[in-house]
Amino acid sequence: MNLARLLRHGDITRPAPGTGIKLHFKDSKGNLLKTVEANEGDDILSIAHEHDIDLEGACEGSIACSTCHVILPEEYYDRLPEPSDDENDMLDMAFGLTDTSRLGCQVRLEKSLDGSIVTLPAATRNMFVDGK
Repeated sequence: MNLARLLRHGDITRPAPGTGIKLHFKDSKGNLLKTVEANEGDDILSIAHEHDIDLEGACEGSIACSTCHVILPEEYYDRLPEPSDDENDMLDMAFGLTDTSRLGCQVRLEKSLDGSIVTLPAATRNMFVDGK
């Protein structure tokens, strides 16, 4: 979790409607779950949790699991910095891995991602719960 958020617990300012970075969350079948607006610097996992979107995040963003695995359209994926080695290691364990998969906790939003579709995979693998 973002340290600045922890220090401002409950004091997150959301963008005025129409001024934030818009994300369209979809399920694995392409059905729209919710469209939300976020601030630059927010991560996808935190935004999903804030808006009650079912993206697990079992390790709370410490890059120790793959339960916040999301799939991005190629055009938006290509706008992001390369995943770290730690993120790639966790993605290797993700269910339904694609060429444009990322961990939601590691994707920091920037203006170039405005309008992006964030697709949730059909399932997740939680190594602590699944016993693998």
